[in-house]
Amino acid sequence: MNSALYNASYRLLSPLVKILLRKGVAYSELMQVIKQVYVDSTEKQLIESEGKATTSRIAIITGLTRKDVAQIRKSPLTPDSVSQKYNRSLRVINGWLEDPEFCTPGGYPEVLPIHGVEKSFEKLVERYSGNMTSRAMLDELESVGIVKRIEKEHVSLQHHAYLPSSDEKEAFTIMGTDVALLISTIDHNMNNEPENARFQRKVCYDNIPDECLTELRTMVNKEGQALLEKLNTWFLQHDRDSNPEIKGKGHNRAGVGIFYFEEDMPDQKDQE
Repeated sequence: MNSALYNASYRLLSPLVKILLRKGVAYSELMQVIKQVYVDSTEKQLIESEGKATTSRIAIITGLTRKDVAQIRKSPLTPDSVSQKYNRSLRVINGWLEDPEFCTPGGYPEVLPIHGVEKSFEKLVERYSGNMTSRAMLDELESVGIVKRIEKEHVSLQHHAYLPSSDEKEAFTIMGTDVALLISTIDHNMNNEPENARFQRKVCYDNIPDECLTELRTMVNKEGQALLEKLNTWFLQHDRDSNPEIKGKGHNRAGVGIFYFEEDMPDQKDQE
């Protein structure tokens, strides 16, 4: 491993290991996860390039023993139900914000009756959540404060974004999904010409006073949410699940992520 990749890996793993240590995860447990990733990734690459993947070939490429590889291949990961719940919740909120059937003439999300064959929360969930029941979706959105019941028979949308609950499992699912997508974009840009690069930018200054951070957070929350809502309108118009009339080939996932960060920096006087 060259020094640049080593340093990048160290920086990437440092915040993750901080979380793992806080949760009492030992080094040996993380190594099992890494072994799984090496086997799964190698198997996928071999199938794409050679049409098949044997235990012996995977062992040679990864440096693992054939016994380890065979054991890991017998225990594939199962789909993440938490991730599915998160995605379904997003689709329901987006449909409520953008589908004219569930909005006022002015374009605002309607207060919906919980049950009914037309223009109801039940109908909204049926259209946008896949096979999740309206009762389960209502309980989920209500638990994180996204919706509010009105006189027991109606429900209103309180926020225009899905805010992760205090459920730790859900928070970890979002962490794994979002960080993986960022790394995938960086990998794409490293292996393609600039004209085919995916958008990846950040703005960062390292001498901002404490007193300015509240204003900055407020501005980022407002402007970032506005941009995401504008992009969301485009996605709903072009996604087949939301607009079955859309024609074209391929089945792609695309999106845009925005996040805010801050960290304490050493005082300049301490460095002199």
